[in-house]
Amino acid sequence: MMDLTPIVFVTFKALVLGTGMFFAIKWHYDQGKKDKDKAKQNRAVLRASGKVVAVFALSLLALGIVTFVVVRMVGLDMTFP
Repeated sequence: MMDLTPIVFVTFKALVLGTGMFFAIKWHYDQGKKDKDKAKQNRAVLRASGKVVAVFALSLLALGIVTFVVVRMVGLDMTFP
């Protein structure tokens, strides 16, 4: 039987980090939106948040690939039942 503890904790961590990223980006966007003169700042904040999301996604992909390679090198069984 599969242990559900890692699945629950990883899911919870992903939800917490995703929620935190959403509200951080929203807060920065709203701060830039206060002044109409700061249209350039809005674009910069949105561009920066897009870069952060892209870096996060790429690092998550890299971590998955590294984990897969290490598991294969160690010789662990990764077949689904």
